[in-house]
Amino acid sequence: MINTILFDLDGTLLQFSQDEFIEDYLGKLKKVFRSRGLDAEKSLTAMWVGIKDMVLNDGSMTNAERFWITFAHELSLSEEQCRVIEAACDDFYVHEFDTVKSVLTPNDISERLVRALPKKGYQVVLATNPFFPSCAVTTRLGWIGLTQEDFSLVTHYTNSSYCKPNLKYFEEVFTKIERRPEQCLMVGNNSFEDMAAGKAGAETFLVTDFMENEADLDISDLRQGTLAELEEYLMSLPDISK
Repeated sequence: MINTILFDLDGTLLQFSQDEFIEDYLGKLKKVFRSRGLDAEKSLTAMWVGIKDMVLNDGSMTNAERFWITFAHELSLSEEQCRVIEAACDDFYVHEFDTVKSVLTPNDISERLVRALPKKGYQVVLATNPFFPSCAVTTRLGWIGLTQEDFSLVTHYTNSSYCKPNLKYFEEVFTKIERRPEQCLMVGNNSFEDMAAGKAGAETFLVTDFMENEADLDISDLRQGTLAELEEYLMSLPDISK
């Protein structure tokens, strides 16, 4: 029986176009790199290589360690220089990242759902792809009136050693929350990354408002619907709080 709901963040609880978000986000991140004397374009290239290496992470280190090792290597930075850049990025996520929320399509469903499900006895997990530091996740959750404390687990690049769609990412989550895959429902908007949870043994729900299906996968057999339809489905689940 399902007793745990895993939520993706971008494009799912946060309703926005990924392309619009990335364009606005990267434009602001370039300024951070320039302010620390780095070439903005080369830094973005190094960032994308670092993200690729996080996707390929084999569990031997955290995603954060994997990313910054790669980033430093790509730009020939010393460990000390790299720590300065990392601190500057963290400061950006805490104090300036908020301006990116202008791309958001407002909704009150996400906050309502995350707060209502525990009252029905369900554990809620934020299973966002762990590319970002914890502080960046905190800022983005604030855009919809939520905090990390609203979830029993929030994945970020410091506490994760894999990324979606790697099945080991989901297995790592199941282990941390002490749940069997069949007890979990993964909710997300990406047919490839989020719905991979089905191959790990979990139930799935594809949110279609800002759906991503770049691999052109056949999604006809997937449980799916808008965020509003997701709310209707989840609130129809039995109350297991007693």
